[in-house]
Amino acid sequence: QVHLVESGGGLVQAGDSLRLSCAASGRTFSNYAMGWFRQAPGKERTFVASITRNSGRTNYADSVKGRFTISGDYAKNTIYLQMNNMKPEDTAVYYCAERKTILVDFGSWGQGTQVTVSL
Repeated sequence: QVHLVESGGGLVQAGDSLRLSCAASGRTFSNYAMGWFRQAPGKERTFVASITRNSGRTNYADSVKGRFTISGDYAKNTIYLQMNNMKPEDTAVYYCAERKTILVDFGSWGQGTQVTVSL
């Protein structure tokens, strides 16, 4: 079972940048894909971005396209989410998760890291 730990959250102002990290431990980082999700207060958790391990293909929610970039350093068993030009609506708890194979959904959720964007 993989254990995921997110870090890098904090309080920033609109227009600022922040980089989140997700470190994996417990077993070889050999899943199909990794992803970032977020949950704003009173709302459901939603997809933010994903990256496929073998191809490096990335996918983004429309709300973050052009502002966020997901990347992975598999030698360090870590993925990142670079967030630029942040907006108040980006405020949420950010979670990373793994997708073990193409046949299953994302799982093995981390504990989350709070991101707050003020005006």
